[in-house]
Amino acid sequence: MKKLNKIAVGFLAVVAFVGFNACSEDDNLIIASPEGGPELVTPASGTSIALSAANEENVATTLVWNDADYNAQTAISYNVQIALAGTDFAAPIEGGSTNERFISWTNQQLNDVSIAAGLSPFVAGDLDIRVISSIGTQDAQQQISNIVTLNITPYTTSLPKIAVPGDHQGWDPATAPRLASSEFGASDYEGYIWLETEYKFVAPDETGNFAWGNTDWGDDGSFSGILTEDGESNVQTTPGYYYVQVDTENLTYSASQYSNWGLIGSGTPTGWDSDNDMTYDAATQTFSITIDLTADEIKFRANDGWDWNYGDTGADGGLDNGGDNIAVPAAGNYTVVLDFSNPRAYTYTLTLN
Repeated sequence: MKKLNKIAVGFLAVVAFVGFNACSEDDNLIIASPEGGPELVTPASGTSIALSAANEENVATTLVWNDADYNAQTAISYNVQIALAGTDFAAPIEGGSTNERFISWTNQQLNDVSIAAGLSPFVAGDLDIRVISSIGTQDAQQQISNIVTLNITPYTTSLPKIAVPGDHQGWDPATAPRLASSEFGASDYEGYIWLETEYKFVAPDETGNFAWGNTDWGDDGSFSGILTEDGESNVQTTPGYYYVQVDTENLTYSASQYSNWGLIGSGTPTGWDSDNDMTYDAATQTFSITIDLTADEIKFRANDGWDWNYGDTGADGGLDNGGDNIAVPAAGNYTVVLDFSNPRAYTYTLTLN
């Protein structure tokens, strides 16, 4: 009997030794059995959250869950997944990872994942949220929580846009230059575009893509600045650089030609008496000039007149129609660039050579 006990003890020692060596050779091998997955506690399913750009850095909500149980003293990783409600997480968006049992989202963070999951700005929609726990790197150790559904209203700080396809770019709405509205929900659009002879206006579809088959507008045939969606004609023009305005609610449009842009001011060689003409680059959609400037002031104006000019009120690098004179920081030779390519976000740069 004693002999049998010694054999049994020896066998257990060999097993322990082999198990120890196996663990030391493979740190990912964790001997633990799942007992229960994480359980989401807050926020409650059905909670509504309206996100706001004005509070981007403030916490929008905190997701809290009970610990998963692996019947072992080991670190547990938690991954949060977000998906459109009812899609069974067919295309989940990662909402963050942690070793804690909670995760907080700011308004901006939750907005980003909500838009990525498929919600539309300023429209309330439902998102399913779950937590997946794991230990080591073994998928077999994963456990999935219950699902909480939240009603989220996201936002956007991007201005809505419409495309302007035409013979100036091959009639391709996807690559056409854009006009931007003053704010989300507004119908007034504007922007600068180089035009050739004919063009139209195209709205994005519900996913934000520009293509033929979407809503599009042309001239009503009178060529007097009136738009229509039905039986429209291509808008007619002559080659040049234009400031284009469109109202998709009142169905009107206008295009003012500003092909000649110049630099003027006390900081230029010609003072306030005449312009120093800038050159247009179609590839970059910018005007530029290399010029000697003194430490005085400059502005940009179109067509050698003051009816249409830009300055920089607030000295923030953004252009303002009729804005303050721009201070030249020091005398020297500069490359000055005027950039109207981003509608309603017009900029300039002064680069000392």
